[in-house]
Amino acid sequence: MSDPLSRTFLALADPTRRAILAQIADGAQSVTALVAANRLSQPGISKHLKVLEEAGLIRRERVSRTRPVHLDPRGLQLAGAWIDHYRKYWEGAFDRMDALIARLNEEAAKNGRQ
Repeated sequence: MSDPLSRTFLALADPTRRAILAQIADGAQSVTALVAANRLSQPGISKHLKVLEEAGLIRRERVSRTRPVHLDPRGLQLAGAWIDHYRKYWEGAFDRMDALIARLNEEAAKNGRQ
C-alpha cells in the first residue's frame, strides 16, 4: 500500500497495534516488554511493529543490544489533518442546522402569537 494515509489507518485499525501505541506513548519500550505486555510471540509483535513503522507511527533505534520502540507523533499528523478537515466541515454543517432550527422556532413562535 503506497498511500501514507491508508497505511496509517490500516495500522490504527488493529487493537493490538493501538495497545502498543498506548504503551509507548509515555516512553520507549523494549520489544521484550511489548511481548510480555501483549502476550504475543516475539515474531507476532515484530509483525505489528513493522506495520506501525511503515505507517510512520513508531521508530526503532539500536541501543547496545536492545531496540527500543518510540512513538513518532509525526506519523499521526497526516491522519489528524485529514480528520480535522472533515471535523471543520461537519461543525459548519451543524452550525448552519442550528441557525435554521433557531430561525424556524422563531417563526413558529411568531406565527403562534398572531
